[in-house]
Amino acid sequence: MQPGISTHVFLSQRLHPGLLDALKQSGARTIELFAARHHFDYTDRTQLRETAAWFRDSGIIATLHQPIHTREQSENWSRHVSATLSLISPEKTRRIDAMDEVKRALEAAEMVPISAATLHLGLKDDAWDTRAIENSLTAIEHLKAFAHPLGIKILLKNLQNDVTTPEHLLEILHIGHFDNVGITLDVGHAYLSDTGIDHAFELLRPRIRQLNLHDNKGMRDEHLWPGSGEIDFANVYKLAASLPADIPGIVEIAHDLNETAESAAAKATTAFDQIARSAEDLLLPNPS
Repeated sequence: MQPGISTHVFLSQRLHPGLLDALKQSGARTIELFAARHHFDYTDRTQLRETAAWFRDSGIIATLHQPIHTREQSENWSRHVSATLSLISPEKTRRIDAMDEVKRALEAAEMVPISAATLHLGLKDDAWDTRAIENSLTAIEHLKAFAHPLGIKILLKNLQNDVTTPEHLLEILHIGHFDNVGITLDVGHAYLSDTGIDHAFELLRPRIRQLNLHDNKGMRDEHLWPGSGEIDFANVYKLAASLPADIPGIVEIAHDLNETAESAAAKATTAFDQIARSAEDLLLPNPS
């Protein structure tokens, strides 16, 4: 597993090369750009040029997390605004608006060398039904076709809803014959589910192309630094060792208004050191 981190940790700030430098210095080899207009504005060509130049010069791999807020929400963003952008909304106009916003974010790859993009199928607590399946298939097919010429691989993420349980994600991929669509396995979300992390790994392992790593205390989706909650990360790293070595483990942490580039880099370094030590422990011979 390759060390990676999401710019979500700096979501309250406008992304700039100084913040990216801090994440690189922490040891990250992949950086996920969290698409939000007030943070990483995928429609601002000046910011795109600046970001593209940084990635070209740094050698760091870029991935993308789709927007989760509408344009209006993001332009008037506050930390209390809930996600409402849904690719599978029951309302057609909302689905179209969401598709258009995600496509605008994907177009950032015309300048920034983005290798993969993580999509959300729905919002928290969305139900699994025929309409959700149909809308999911339409969204994936449309965005996959849009992303392919840009060199972007589409990834689906397990969320806190019934649409994106491991079983239902696999069913969507099977029905749509989406052989080239992968999975971003979010261990924090898996821990909060009824079936847990081991079950998610077992079912999704052949499709996993990225991990999202964050902790919680079993009650809500807190996006804490690994080791700050209840998740057994030694077990997570053991499970991750069964994946190809180039799979990025993206540490995806909740933004903190008091988080500085230096403090985030120090915490990320600690997280990456823990991953490295766990990998070394797995390679040590069994004393027995």
